[in-house]
Amino acid sequence: MSILNRRNALIGWAVWSAGKFVAKEKARRAVPAVDTKTRRPNRSAMLLGALAAAGGALLFWRRRGGESVEPLG
Repeated sequence: MSILNRRNALIGWAVWSAGKFVAKEKARRAVPAVDTKTRRPNRSAMLLGALAAAGGALLFWRRRGGESVEPLG
């Protein structure tokens, strides 16, 4: 009997799909998408996302900048 068969693959796919749906719904409920009065995107969420992206880019750049490549031989 094999571990990976069609039944197990189908069950795994269903659990994965349901988990993605639940995670998306939780994320959608956690942050309001639009201000109800002005119908504009949530500025605090946009600012937080921009800061997180800038921080990630800075960490990546600093780590990549410190490496040196030595010639072979």
